[in-house]
Amino acid sequence: MSEVRDGLAYSDEHEWVQSIEGNTVRIGITDYAQSQLGDIVFVEFPEPGTKVAAGDSMGTIESVKTVSELYCPVPGTVTKVNETLVDLPELINSEPYDGGWIVEVAVEGSVDDALKKLLTAEGYRAIAD
Repeated sequence: MSEVRDGLAYSDEHEWVQSIEGNTVRIGITDYAQSQLGDIVFVEFPEPGTKVAAGDSMGTIESVKTVSELYCPVPGTVTKVNETLVDLPELINSEPYDGGWIVEVAVEGSVDDALKKLLTAEGYRAIAD
């Protein structure tokens, strides 16, 4: 069974969102998503400063099995990418909620309102099992 952490918001596209400071959130893919992809070998990021709408593709994750789109669950502007993943993309497999985070986004509007549109951990567990 995949790990689903309480206190995070989730998209039905298998991304997680964590409010970290002010209007900034951190985004990654879930443990379920990384297990479905298999060994991750490459991550394509958006450039910092890229504006994204909720549901927009903002890069790809390549595994030995497939290439998968990375979707932004909230509207805003990319402020930071996890540069560590350039050399160590496998961190997404081993630490999907910690060292394997992918981007940080400054949310357009209220963070609370953006997160309310996503799934709770309990709601995500229902689709990830």
